[in-house]
Amino acid sequence: MPQGRSGCPINLTVELLGDRWSLVVLRDVMFGGHRHFRELLTNSIEGIASNILASRLSKLVDSGLLSRHGDSSHRQKIDYRLTEAAIELVPVMAHLGAWGSRWLPTSSELSIRAQLLVDGGPEMWQSFMDELRSMHLEGHPQPADGVLAELTLAYERTAAAAVLPQPSSGPQEGER
Repeated sequence: MPQGRSGCPINLTVELLGDRWSLVVLRDVMFGGHRHFRELLTNSIEGIASNILASRLSKLVDSGLLSRHGDSSHRQKIDYRLTEAAIELVPVMAHLGAWGSRWLPTSSELSIRAQLLVDGGPEMWQSFMDELRSMHLEGHPQPADGVLAELTLAYERTAAAAVLPQPSSGPQEGER
């Protein structure tokens, strides 16, 4: 880890993660299951630029939050995996999501995972961290019935409900 301006743990953490994209990239690896450059680029809700993504991935690898692994399916494809240090950010991500859902104008589909993590509390966070360890540190596949599957299903259901036409609450203009 690079030296910071001071030895203050809050300052050092903000220096490492306080830019616009680092936590978003970690979020997409952690909750989206995106582990390759192209997946991270094309599935970014916020529309990260390729040069910024490359820079953040390099920074996160250099700081020990992600590790790089060759992908057996393609010589030039890199598989990015969370390290233990990144996995231990799950409670921080849960708290950030809860705070944002409470105080900021968020959408229901993008808030559902945060809400489930808050409701599940430390027991769910620990289960999720164990699941991430299995997938990222040990190389096991994502369990079909794990926390990530539950969070993903809740997101997909909420997103689908958000695009369905809402029932009319009364006559619309021109119908009277």
